[in-house]
Amino acid sequence: MRTLDQASDTELVLAFQEGDLNAFETLVLRYKDKVFSSILFFVKDSYLAEDLFQDVFIKIIDTLKNKRYTEEGKFLPWALRIAHNLCVDYFRKVKRTPAIKTSDDKDIFEVLQVSEDGADSKIMQGQSHERVRQMLDLLPDEQREIIILRHYANLSFKEIAQITNCSINTALGRMRYGLINLRKMMQERQIVL
Repeated sequence: MRTLDQASDTELVLAFQEGDLNAFETLVLRYKDKVFSSILFFVKDSYLAEDLFQDVFIKIIDTLKNKRYTEEGKFLPWALRIAHNLCVDYFRKVKRTPAIKTSDDKDIFEVLQVSEDGADSKIMQGQSHERVRQMLDLLPDEQREIIILRHYANLSFKEIAQITNCSINTALGRMRYGLINLRKMMQERQIVL
């Protein structure tokens, strides 16, 4: 018999719909870092990200319990699409765009694995991550969003296109221009990662 950790997303969804709360907990543990990190990158506020993160999983629970989930095998892209939509809805409500700022709060770079080489390499890697984060904050929203979803959430361009409601070619173009802009910023600031 397979354990819950070995079960596919589809198996976990079905088990949860049949009343197994541990199956849902396994799904949350499997994807919480990616979902939270994506939200945090969009909203730039850890407290707001925590609230939206909870809202995402409340919406997921509601959808699963009412058996309205139909995207078998695509749980993470579906969860990230819900997260993205909740972020967009939030900013529509407050009629403003995300503030471009850096934060001392926990961010995606604290979630990424850091090598165990030594304190100096950890410091250098942290500084590199902070530089990338600062440069990402300077990109237009559409370009930043695509880069975050591609590199930090590891989504395909097809999944990104679905989440952002654009064509695959548009997603690819935004990624290309985003990377070109990042390279220009690195050259202007003489940053080597």
